[in-house]
Parts: sequence; C-alpha cells; structure tokens
Amino acid sequence: MVKGFILAGWNDLRRIVSRADVVLEVVDAREPMNTRSRKLEKIVYELGRELIIVLNKSDLVPRTVVEEWARLLKNRGYNVAYIAATKHMGTRILRRKIKEAAPALPVIVAVTGYPKTGKSSIINALKGRHSASTSPIPGSPGYTHHAQLYRVEKNILMIDTPGIIPVEGSSLERILRGISPEQLDDPVPPAVELIRRIIKYSPNAFIRAYGISSKDPYVILEELAVKRGWYYRTTKEPLIEESARTIIRDYHKGKIPYYVKPHEYI
Repeated sequence: MVKGFILAGWNDLRRIVSRADVVLEVVDAREPMNTRSRKLEKIVYELGRELIIVLNKSDLVPRTVVEEWARLLKNRGYNVAYIAATKHMGTRILRRKIKEAAPALPVIVAVTGYPKTGKSSIINALKGRHSASTSPIPGSPGYTHHAQLYRVEKNILMIDTPGIIPVEGSSLERILRGISPEQLDDPVPPAVELIRRIIKYSPNAFIRAYGISSKDPYVILEELAVKRGWYYRTTKEPLIEESARTIIRDYHKGKIPYYVKPHEYI
C-alpha cells in the first residue's frame, strides 16, 4: 500500500473503480461470503466494469474447499480466481483471467476489498520486482495524491493504491471484515462472538493455536492471559482484553486454523 493512504469513503472508492477496466474484489478464502461487499459489486456493475472475485489466503483452506467455493461463485455467474498472494501461488492464473476479462488491451486493474484480505500482497505479487511506474492517475481522489499506474507486464497496468472498502455490519462482521482490535472500545464481546464462530466450524482450533482445550470463550480468554502472563496490576486478575485483541489479530494473521465450508450457502 502507498504510504500515507487514508481511508476516505464510498465516493473515493467509486472514483478508483471508474478509472479501471477490471476490478479485483479480494475476499478471504476462509470467509468468502462475509468478506464480499455487495455495495462494491453494485458500483462495479453500475459503472460497467468487469469484476473478478479473488479468493485470497487460499493456503489457509484445504484445496478441495476453496475449489468448492470457486465453483459455487461461478455457478452464480461470477468470474472467480483463487490465490495465496504472500506465497505467490495462483498469480499466473490471475494474470490470465485479468486479460480474458479485459474489454481491450492494455487493461487497467483496480484492487479492492476489506482491510486484512491481502490487497497489498496481491498488488505486490502481481507487480513483482520488475514492474515500472508509468504515470500519475489523472484526477485521482484527494486522499491518493501519489497513486500511480504500474506496468505489471506489457498489457496489464495496475493502480498501485488498493481501494479499501469501509467496514460495516455487526460487531462480528466488523471483525471478519478486518477492523483493527485497537479500534474497538471493548474487544471482549466481539472476540467472544468470534471464538464461538471459530469453534462452531473448527472445534479444535484453540487446542492447535494455543493448547487450550476449553470450548467456553471466557475460559479461553482467561487461560490465554494466564499463559502469556497478562494480569491487571491492581487486582491481579487475568487481563482478558489483551487476550481478546490477540485472538482477533491472530485470526487475521491466519494463526488460528479455521474456515467455513460452502455447503452453508448452498
């Protein structure tokens, strides 16, 4: 991501989309439906742009599961690719899909998605070390003064600043869509919701992540605090707020084994 990038809002996101021919909507392969944005997709279609849903972090999900997700979305009429951007897996196929979706070549590509879905990793994976900056984007939004087009290869140009989708929804949805735990007034209630969701789909997740066998979210928070030596200075009680923030961070980093299967949405 370009240094100094500041999230603005939907109007700025619309301007980014309007300057592209193809829009990549990056979603988390562990939670594709909860990290999609119907509002973004509506903007893309209203502006007549081509959309590709990119299932990122696919290395955190069994291949059979991510392929099922891809089939489900394709059956619903979406153009789909899956990728593990940090490991540069799937980039060749994504490049091909971009060219196939392009109305003409060369094509300008915008990368969009919620925070923590890996937009910057995808930009870096596609740009590579040999990409070259070409020119500033005319009429760029005010908060992306330094946004430029990068020539990823001969026929692919990329807007180097990712379009960050504003995070909305319930407290759990906000966590799944990447809100920082530091932005939460009280991280414990949403962390408890997240723990319950993870246990629903991956009962042994916290044994594997932290060696904690309890299925009670509050016990998990307390035991993690004790394991890490986090206590309130005055009462010496376990500092569960820090446990809550850690679990939210570790979820986004992929340190807690967890994913949702497509049959939930069939």
